[in-house]
Amino acid sequence: MQFLELEGGYLAIAIFTLVITAFVTTRSFMAKNSFKKGMLSVGSFLTLAILLHYFITMARMEEVKVTFESGSNIICESRAIRKVAQTIIINQELGWKLEGDIFVSNEHERGFHAARCIVE
Repeated sequence: MQFLELEGGYLAIAIFTLVITAFVTTRSFMAKNSFKKGMLSVGSFLTLAILLHYFITMARMEEVKVTFESGSNIICESRAIRKVAQTIIINQELGWKLEGDIFVSNEHERGFHAARCIVE
């Protein structure tokens, strides 16, 4: 389920790209084997890119969690206020807790997903 949560948007883009590839490769001006070659090559590339992104994101999330548990600062992107302070510092000393993959605090109305954070 975590894979769909993290990669859902990219999967939707990949499906759209495959639909476009199927449409273009089935036109009459394309070579006879274009559909098979196009879908195989584009599908393989998209699968590799999405899996690579997932594993890189999971590794970064684990690094963020370990760093947070050790007491160091974490920087997360805040999309709530776009004009000022687009990042927020998260630390255990500031009252933040880690619940699963989400950083939560009583002083903030929303939590921050570890996938959207980096080590300071």
